[in-house]
Amino acid sequence: MSAPGVTHLALVGPSASGKSALAFDAARALEDVEIVSMDSMQVYRRLDIGTAKPTIAERAAVRHHLVDIVDPWEEWSVARFQAAARAAVVDIEARGRRALLVGGTGLYVQALLDDLRFPPEDRELRAQLEARTAEPGGLELAFAQLVRADPVAASRIEPGNARRIVRALEVLELTGQPFSSTGPGIGHYGPHALPVRVFGLWLPRTVVNRRISERVLAMRAQGLVDEVRGLVENGAACLSRTARQAIGYKEVLAYLEGGGNGDATAPIDHAFSLIERRTRALARRQRMWFRRDPRITWIGAAENPAVLAGALLQAWRA
Repeated sequence: MSAPGVTHLALVGPSASGKSALAFDAARALEDVEIVSMDSMQVYRRLDIGTAKPTIAERAAVRHHLVDIVDPWEEWSVARFQAAARAAVVDIEARGRRALLVGGTGLYVQALLDDLRFPPEDRELRAQLEARTAEPGGLELAFAQLVRADPVAASRIEPGNARRIVRALEVLELTGQPFSSTGPGIGHYGPHALPVRVFGLWLPRTVVNRRISERVLAMRAQGLVDEVRGLVENGAACLSRTARQAIGYKEVLAYLEGGGNGDATAPIDHAFSLIERRTRALARRQRMWFRRDPRITWIGAAENPAVLAGALLQAWRA
């Protein structure tokens, strides 16, 4: 899918580690680079404050892809992302330019960079399977069915992970093929599907946690509650299932749907406390995901990630 001689660059790392700002500085220093977001929530229009999107001015200075491309009521998936992101890379290459791929959503990163294949979906069948697993003892029976039909997939899935168990059974019923046969899987670290050098951004955990706290405070000050209220003013159905899962949005939604009107301080304080705790937990999971990949070259700073722009540019040119 890539033009001969073109090498792209991917920058990964946990939330609030400064990836986007560092990528913007690096792209602005070059003349042939465009940024491709590998974030699962920046794709949504009107989900701005809570997703830490690049600003309008930044997008004017450096072209960004996969930001603001779907409406909040649309479902988004890793399969849709993979197709859109690969099309963006092809478009960038066709114009003689390079892609700087930026994100912290591990599955999205691997979907773009590796040969992950995604089997077909049937939402009606999935709803039936979800209803079955929600019954008393249903999840245990579903997992036992998966163990019998696809023991390889079952060995890779936690018995309590209803979402993945349902997906594996859905693929079995749809295709007649085991879910484990759909590709090498996310634990496979072979050659990338496109020419790319992958760098991971490392900051001390205490620094990342402080940056998360600062980001959550900024989101509140910038009006996240009002943004969410505006999204659901015609009813929560205007937010899709996937959009509602965005950290920041689901906590404020719970506050609003519980009768919050902005007058009482304690409930909204609780919502923002949850946002901070869940973002820290997400950052830990992201670190663990990326640390398993031996193909990532790590660059780090003690405090300010902006100092790494020169090192990133030098590594790309090497």
